[in-house]
Amino acid sequence: MLVIFKSLEFKEGKLFLIDQRKLPGEKEYFLCHTYQDVEYAIARMVVRGAPAIGATAAYGLYLAAKEFQKHAKRDFFPKMREASYMLRKSRATAVSLAWALKRMERITEEEQDKELPEIVKRLKEEADKIAREDIEINRSIGRYGRELVAEGAVILTHCNTGGLATVGYGTALGVIRAAYERDKKIHVYANETRPWLQGARLTAFELREEGIPVTVIIDSVAATLIRDGKIDLIIVGADRIASNGDTANKIGTFMLSELAKNYHVPFYVAAPVSTIDFELDNGSEIEIEERAPEEVTHIQSIQIVPDGVDVYNPAFDLTPHENIDGIITEKGIIRAPYKEGLASLKQI
Repeated sequence: MLVIFKSLEFKEGKLFLIDQRKLPGEKEYFLCHTYQDVEYAIARMVVRGAPAIGATAAYGLYLAAKEFQKHAKRDFFPKMREASYMLRKSRATAVSLAWALKRMERITEEEQDKELPEIVKRLKEEADKIAREDIEINRSIGRYGRELVAEGAVILTHCNTGGLATVGYGTALGVIRAAYERDKKIHVYANETRPWLQGARLTAFELREEGIPVTVIIDSVAATLIRDGKIDLIIVGADRIASNGDTANKIGTFMLSELAKNYHVPFYVAAPVSTIDFELDNGSEIEIEERAPEEVTHIQSIQIVPDGVDVYNPAFDLTPHENIDGIITEKGIIRAPYKEGLASLKQI
């Protein structure tokens, strides 16, 4: 039985988050008592990965409702809008954050004629549902994606897309898990993924714990492996997908997609339908988050860049749909032309 890492759990009236800043050295939990704690956890990378951020934000809005139910009803709804806005601004690129908050906001609107305790109860039920659905969705992504993985395949992945990036099981790493469960004798190369080292710290941690063969490489080694024919396919996740298939994912993904295209290595994106932003025509409309220079100038508080040097630190980059061989969703694998294929998912 494979270990399934769960990034979050709501119990005892609090949201327990695995503090991913501390892994793999320490497994500690960050406790969220308030929606402000949740906003801090999302913004400061205690929790990361688009699906995990979405579920965390849903529980954050529930915690806000619990706090605000002591106010008069006329004040409850404006305060909920303020809390939702604050949570929405905690990360800019991942669409799952807005998607989950919209679901919670819809419940608030639909139940507005009821008493506040009943509204709060319904919000908790919806947050639980979002978390529960995420695991089911990831398993479905895994079932579809494993058919793309040949016996003995060597897979390259980037960043962390496993149970730590979701509520449980994973997207791109879920495909890898599903293939391993089928005893396909796979081997995984995990890019270290600077500057947060999610591949080295988190992906390698998950795969090692589950006995899946993994080799960590620095990001710049990937080009050599791809050129030398050592990689059979590349599977990555996504934080936002435009309606034409352009995909925003962890910085470094675009570079991999160009290498894959040049050397004819299949390149797949694994992501739930909730990651697709049908309101965006193409990737140029996706806001790319730029994070603090200290993430590059320091590694675990040790300074590695001289004072006074400028730093450019985008958290994500954009992979054009032309570089993607398929998008693996819980409703099936979508291939070009993506505009029509992705649009069809809205009807399923």
